[in-house]
Amino acid sequence: MKALVYDGPETIDYRDVPEPAPALNEQLIRVSAAGICGSDMHAYLGHDDRRPAPLILGHEAAGVIVGGARDGERVTINPLVSCGECNACKVGRENLCPNRQIISMPPREGAFAQFVAMPDNNLITVPDDFPLSKAALAEPLAVSWHAARLGLQTLHNSLERRAMVIGGGAIGLAAALALKAMGFETVSVLEPNPVRRDFLKRRCGVKAIDRADDAVPLVVDAVGYAATRAAASGLVSPGGAIIHIGLGEDTGGLDIRRMTLQEITFSGTYTYTRTDFRDTAHAMFDGRLGPLDWIESRPLSEGALAFQDIRSGAVAAPKTILIPND
Repeated sequence: MKALVYDGPETIDYRDVPEPAPALNEQLIRVSAAGICGSDMHAYLGHDDRRPAPLILGHEAAGVIVGGARDGERVTINPLVSCGECNACKVGRENLCPNRQIISMPPREGAFAQFVAMPDNNLITVPDDFPLSKAALAEPLAVSWHAARLGLQTLHNSLERRAMVIGGGAIGLAAALALKAMGFETVSVLEPNPVRRDFLKRRCGVKAIDRADDAVPLVVDAVGYAATRAAASGLVSPGGAIIHIGLGEDTGGLDIRRMTLQEITFSGTYTYTRTDFRDTAHAMFDGRLGPLDWIESRPLSEGALAFQDIRSGAVAAPKTILIPND
């Protein structure tokens, strides 16, 4: 099969690789669409030791099952594989499973390929009238759905349902859409890039701004750099919460003194639970997360150029989808 293989910093090659062999209770999926994630970009730049070269990246995917009892079934893929036996799994917090695996990290190859193998219970059926290119958004949307749910649970019920999302990429946009779907009255996205800000306003129906003057009860940092954490520390109102999704850099930025004196809650958030993923998929299918028309599609064979364009800031769309079997 053909795949896009990461060979080292800023080096990706489209070439022939062996087709995956499904294990017991796994399905072979012909990949129809696979999205480029921020973590794929981190790996591409050589910033992620968890993704050593050579490796097939990509974990945001949808496709069609090939063979077996579910042959021909259209599915979106939950790429997080958990053990099902540890305490975290037993209480529904599979994202904290100490034995978790995710495709695009060894030992599991990713979805920037014509085929990928996944366990049965990681596959959610996609309705016939729902495009698989949009179904591939389930993974990043689930990341933000999980974060929005935690943010909603963290806020005291006396606080207004107003939020600010820092970063207008796919995760930030998805967080804004999830918060709106969960009943937040006002959600703004703080995005410095004017091209992306304009795209968010015109195509995505969200309030995108280049500066914020008013504090809000909930701030979602979808970038994760010291500068964005510093911004979050200043933007959150007393008694409010910061939900941190981004993994841009490890340290710096938080105003610990202000957070302590103003009783501001800080919560890290990682991926999603199985329930979050299922709930997100259903919210997509029934339209609660909007038309999801903010993607651009390219052939997998042009994936190296897509990575270069994202790296240079030339892509306005929050999400680039690669099509392996075009």
